[in-house]
Amino acid sequence: MQMAVNNGVSLRGSFVVLEPLVNSHINALKEAVTDGELWQLWYASVPSPDEMAHYVDTAIKASAGGNLVFAVRDLKTQNIVGTTRFYNVEPAHKRGLIGYTWYAQSAQGTAINTEAKYLLMQYWFEAQQANAVEFRTHFYNEASRRAIERLGAKQDGILRSHQILKDGSIRDTVVYSIIASEWPAVKNNLQAKLAKFRTAANPGA
Repeated sequence: MQMAVNNGVSLRGSFVVLEPLVNSHINALKEAVTDGELWQLWYASVPSPDEMAHYVDTAIKASAGGNLVFAVRDLKTQNIVGTTRFYNVEPAHKRGLIGYTWYAQSAQGTAINTEAKYLLMQYWFEAQQANAVEFRTHFYNEASRRAIERLGAKQDGILRSHQILKDGSIRDTVVYSIIASEWPAVKNNLQAKLAKFRTAANPGA
């Protein structure tokens, strides 16, 4: 399979649009990451405002190697509220990871992440005909683990002493995945969740 992963892909839903990450997003991302001071979370790999330009530049360069890197725009406010990406894409094995995902605190607990993940996986399994998508997170990042599990992903295992973080602590990484045969059920579940968000947003409709 020749996975058509390139940085020109844009994915649009009812609540968000995932648009190719470019340098013009830097200032908006600085503002987004300040909402909740996300870089202060020791278990999360989130850039500080001062690190954002380097973070974006590195992400854009990674897109040349097969990653698909997005800025996440809230369609209601038109604000950039975070980032996400496909990385470690393996066309020969029809699989890759979704990660480097973070959102402004005000966007957390909304339809943003649900629809972003829905759009990413729909693209991955339907347009790219992938076999599997993988998610990884810090063992102690309970919020991230719960969010991944709510998607319908199953835990594959834990990579112990997997990474050394900026503060010198050692990260145990929890690995989850969704495989192609599970996508129809996962898709139905996410569509139902998004329908509830739409009803809540338009109670009189």
